[in-house]
Parts: sequence; structure tokens; C-alpha cells
Amino acid sequence: MIDEEKQQDRDPNSTGETPEGSPMASENPQAPANEAADWELELARAYQSAQADRPPANASGDTITGSSTNSPTADAAESLNKELAQATDEKEALKTQLQAASAQLEELKNQNLRLAADFENFRRRTQKEKEELDLQARCVTIKPLLPVIDNFERARSHIKPQTDGEMNIHKSYQSVYKQMVDSLKQIGVSPMRPEGEQFDPNLHEALLSEPTDEHEEGTIIQELERGYILGDRVLRHAKVKVAAAGLSVVASDENPDSSES
Repeated sequence: MIDEEKQQDRDPNSTGETPEGSPMASENPQAPANEAADWELELARAYQSAQADRPPANASGDTITGSSTNSPTADAAESLNKELAQATDEKEALKTQLQAASAQLEELKNQNLRLAADFENFRRRTQKEKEELDLQARCVTIKPLLPVIDNFERARSHIKPQTDGEMNIHKSYQSVYKQMVDSLKQIGVSPMRPEGEQFDPNLHEALLSEPTDEHEEGTIIQELERGYILGDRVLRHAKVKVAAAGLSVVASDENPDSSES
């Protein structure tokens, strides 16, 4: 027991209790309470300072930092406005490009129509020139054969076969004549039949004129040489005799019948 008491005297904190009258218990017994009060005071001051530095909140409860344009909503609106302006510019640019492309397409259509019209005119002109060249070539080829046809016709009208042998010869060359005439018809050659028609200088050539009262003046009364046409072109003009005005009969004074009448 004596030893325990001594140990307690040596180490008063060993039991966790502070003996009354010990020097530590008597020194500043209110220090922990004052330190806690000072700490709370400092914490309150720091909170007030933070509240003073904090920006005010708007009606929706969002904290407004600086100006309203710096808020997230304002930034989003500004970003949307920029995107909208950019989209509008792109739309105008595309609209301009579309108008330019439409104008270019219209111009190309007009060029295509003009080219088609030019090509059609060229085709028609080429076709007409081709037909003209073909007609000229046929005219140049056929014209030298017309006197041969004339000779066959003269032989048929003037030669009168008397014997069977002469008749066979006559039929032979007349068959050649018929074959030539048929060939000319196949390529478009046709003879003129001017007798009884009015004289036309574009088709006929007047070699003779005969005064007569039987036909009207200017009427073709005889074909001297046959004319031919190819299509609408004259291969050879027909040589004809044309009727002229007839002579009127004037009564003579020496005729007694005329005086009585």
C-alpha cells in the first residue's frame, strides 16, 4: 500500500485524474474553452467573408458569376446564336450555288437546243445537197441517151417491114427500145405530152408557129421533138409548133356577091 501511494505521488496522471492542489490544475483552468470560442469566431468570420465574396443567385437558384453573359445558359444561348448564324450563312451560300447551278443548267439546255436545231438544219441541208447531187448525176447520165430514144422512135414510125425477116428485126430493136424506156421510168424519167396544152417557156421550145382559127393562140398543135423531165427538173425541153392568131377574111369590092349583100 505504501508503495502504491508513493507511485501515485510520483505520477499523478497515471490514474487520469488531476489531484486537487496540483500545479497543472491551478494553471489557466479556462484555456480549452477560450480556444474553442476563438476557433468558432474565426470560422464565423471566414463564413461571412465567403458569403460576401459569393455572387448573388438568380430567381431559379443558379449562381450568377460576374455578368449574366458568363452564365452557362447565356453561354449556351450565345453558342446557339453563333451556330444559327453560321447555318444561315451556309444556307445563303448553298442558295447562291443552287441559283448559279440552275442558271448554268438553263444555259446548257439552251445550248443543247441550239445545237439540236443547228444539227437538224445541217442534216436537212446535207440531205438536200445530196439529193441535188444525185439528181445532177442522173441528168448528166441520162441526157446522152435521149437521142438514142429519138432514133428508135423515128425508126418505128418510118420503117415499115415488108417481110417476115424485116418484121423480126423490127420487133428485136423495138424490144430494146421498150427496155430502155422502162429503165428510164424506173429512175423517174417521164416524157412530156405537150400537144393541146398552152405553151410554157419553162417546158417547151417553140420552133414554128402556124396561124390558125382551129386552136387558141399559144396552143401547142404539134410536137416536133419529145421533151423529158426527171422529177421536177427538165431534162430536155420539148420542141413544138405553136398556133398563132388566124387571118381574118376581108370581102373584096370586085366580088358581086359581097355588093348585093
